Amino acid sequence: MRHNYIDRYARLDSPVHRLPAAFKLIAALALVLWTVATPPSETWYFAGCALFLVALVFAARLPVGFVALRLLALEPLVIGVAILALLQPGGLPVMLRILMKSNLCLLTVLLLSNTTPFAEILRVLRRIRVPSLLVTILALMYRYVFLLIDQGERMARARESRTFTVRRAGRWKLAAGVVSQLFVRSTERAERIYAAMTARGWGS
Repeated sequence: MRHNYIDRYARLDSPVHRLPAAFKLIAALALVLWTVATPPSETWYFAGCALFLVALVFAARLPVGFVALRLLALEPLVIGVAILALLQPGGLPVMLRILMKSNLCLLTVLLLSNTTPFAEILRVLRRIRVPSLLVTILALMYRYVFLLIDQGERMARARESRTFTVRRAGRWKLAAGVVSQLFVRSTERAERIYAAMTARGWGS
């Protein structure tokens, strides 16, 4: 099981990793809010923010290829939202603005998650009185996302071992089948986990 899929490099030793988790969380939140609120005409801010984040990547000793691949993995979501802006008059500047701001915010979150162990982030959230239910949901999500990834990889390997020759269109069909089965199994697992937690008095 890939237990380090999300925060693979969160436990390195670098000046950025050694900063207090509370400081990094507050700084990341402030940077995201400031980026969202800054008018698109302030190009100097976005250029400076991008250079600052890239400098932090090198200061944290994170592999550039790893960060770039993670950004690319999230890019379809950003592009999907940005394309909707083209449906309105003068949508091209709006689309570019969404792409610019979204990528800066994603890079900020990637830096936070890969320089701070998730358990420390949860401790900070508890310390600042974030509702315990929300903290528990985040902890459960973090715990079971690895089971979901592991289940999906095992299903994909099982499907590939039973498939000898298939065309590209067939691969898309097989992938859709794996995703649908993964959704059904994840729902069934979630129901079993909830039933077990309820039987042990959780939430009462």
